[in-house]
Amino acid sequence: MFNNSSKILFLTTMISGTLISISSSSWLSAWMGLEINLLSFIPLMNNSKNLMTTETALKYFLTQAIASSIFLVAVILSMLKFSILTETYISHNSLIIIALMIKSGTAPLHFWFPSVMDGLSWINSIILMTWQKIAPMILISYVFCYNFIFLFIISSSIIGAIGGFNQTSIRKLMAFSSINHIGWMLAAMTESNKLWLVYFLFYTFLSTSTILVFNYYKIFHINQMYSMFNSSTLFKFILCINLLSMGGLPPFLGFFPKWIVIQQLTCISQMTIVFILILTSLITLFFYMRLCYPAFLIGNTEHNWNSSEQFKPSLNLMSICSFISASSLPMVSLLYFLL
Repeated sequence: MFNNSSKILFLTTMISGTLISISSSSWLSAWMGLEINLLSFIPLMNNSKNLMTTETALKYFLTQAIASSIFLVAVILSMLKFSILTETYISHNSLIIIALMIKSGTAPLHFWFPSVMDGLSWINSIILMTWQKIAPMILISYVFCYNFIFLFIISSSIIGAIGGFNQTSIRKLMAFSSINHIGWMLAAMTESNKLWLVYFLFYTFLSTSTILVFNYYKIFHINQMYSMFNSSTLFKFILCINLLSMGGLPPFLGFFPKWIVIQQLTCISQMTIVFILILTSLITLFFYMRLCYPAFLIGNTEHNWNSSEQFKPSLNLMSICSFISASSLPMVSLLYFLL
């Protein structure tokens, strides 16, 4: 992807579009930044080796175009301040939130997200799960309405947890996991933007380290992963550590952002949200553990470390990320609560 000069250009403009959106002083310039981001990401989705990319790019474009149209209409209505808005009990802020929820893939407006993820490469999946959420989430914080956002928090956490069941595609499973994490991020936003930023940074690190493992071994379906368990012990340990950390199992690093969200929401007496988030997080942890159980229960034919894989730079990077996920919870939590 990064060997192609045109893709580097589109990657640069995609980053510029996000920066324009989050630094703009008006809704119209924010809309312009979102459009630049959209039109730059679509060429990055193109892959001549994958026939599904054309269909996936079309789905993504149509969905984002609809969301952009709703966003633009809401911006125009907010400028004109039509009196019909108050008569129909629909505010322009609600339309802006709905448009941004569609763009970020938040449930129940997530209909496009799993199918688009299933047609992307792993590198593009990382971009869609992390970078493409920055601008919509920050713009949502500008027009945050708790009573309206509360519905999206509940639906995202529940649908993201239940949707992961009976999935044979790992990319779809990661998509539903991302939807569940969006519920956590919106809940963190109810307390402060700083808490949202902390959660998002940890989510980005954990998602990237997990997807890099799948990308290195070219794994897209669960049956491929089960066959790899019997051929690579290093893959077994790296993947299980990252998956359990993504699920938020103590004492892995993924528990830390959920820990601080639970603590801060408890301090402001949001017990209903805390209960729903914990319950759905246990469900997501269940299907992550379901992926890891065969690694230790099925007879393993490879009893020694695969020495031919230990000195590759990408494997060393994945091993370092896995070590951070497995052991840095005490240090990070101590630094956070002291500072």
